[in-house]
Amino acid sequence: MKKAVLCKFLDFKRKKTSGLKFMLILIWLMLVPSQMEAGEPFVFTTVWTAQAEFAGYYVAKEKGFYTEAGLDVKIQHPSLTSSVYHRLETDECNAGMFALMSALDIIGNKGTPLVNIFQTSMNSSYVIVSRWGKNPLTQKGIRMAVYNSEPNYLTSILNIREKMNYDWIHFAGNINVFLSGAVDAMVIVTYNEYYQLLQAGFKMPEEGLYRFCDHGYNIQENGVYVKRDYYESHPQQVKAFAAASRKGWEWAAEHPEEALDIVMKYVKANNTPTNRVMQKLQLQEILRLQQDKESGKREFRVRPDMVKKASRLMMECGMLKREVTYNELMGK
Repeated sequence: MKKAVLCKFLDFKRKKTSGLKFMLILIWLMLVPSQMEAGEPFVFTTVWTAQAEFAGYYVAKEKGFYTEAGLDVKIQHPSLTSSVYHRLETDECNAGMFALMSALDIIGNKGTPLVNIFQTSMNSSYVIVSRWGKNPLTQKGIRMAVYNSEPNYLTSILNIREKMNYDWIHFAGNINVFLSGAVDAMVIVTYNEYYQLLQAGFKMPEEGLYRFCDHGYNIQENGVYVKRDYYESHPQQVKAFAAASRKGWEWAAEHPEEALDIVMKYVKANNTPTNRVMQKLQLQEILRLQQDKESGKREFRVRPDMVKKASRLMMECGMLKREVTYNELMGK
């Protein structure tokens, strides 16, 4: 790109272009991002295997929105042996996806400075579902199933604050441990296991559900983060990624069936065990969770009040060594 512009610049010079045009071209050349010049890839790692949770990023890639922004984006998915944090910490990727509380944990406890460059989630998707249809808050001392891959911050906070005395049962995946009756309750997300349970024919009366978002624990979840040094050295790249990703999500919201076609392409390429019906339900719920409960709009921003609440709750329960502020999280 720069080579072509440079040729035009030299041609202008040969034709004795006015000094004003000369200076404008020179300034434009200086502002072209270095990554666009060198073709350096922007590697982004999601938080889970290929699924509709990441539809907007797949759309931005497949519809050429990243390319239009001058980015060569590579989308990765984590594995059991290589987590998002490990890949970001060892520079195997430039950006990684983390829930807000995970980001606070990494910054405040591990000492790794992260900066949020793009936020999709505006609400908590976490729900406790009772195996026996009872109010989860009345079930103290029960066997509570939680995924090994999840930090389970909100459930741990509830356990401490309400003195629930849970007997934690950690498992790798699927809902069989719950359906078998081996546990009394399980922590699920509304865009995944909730629909798996419905497809399995499990009845979930509302009184048997504890939706964290409705009980003072509405904390934003997934956003995209980079290390602070990358944020400071690649300002144009992170801005371009955020703008193109937002464009991808907005397109996905306007064209859900076409977006789903793109999702299924990634699902098949990554051998994710799922189906189109499940992914359609997931996309619908993910898009709903992107709408702020107060404004009803997709705002694509981190809310300062949620950062403050999350930091306070984690500190109160001994999960965070120090407060992580909104300004720190945003690289200000």
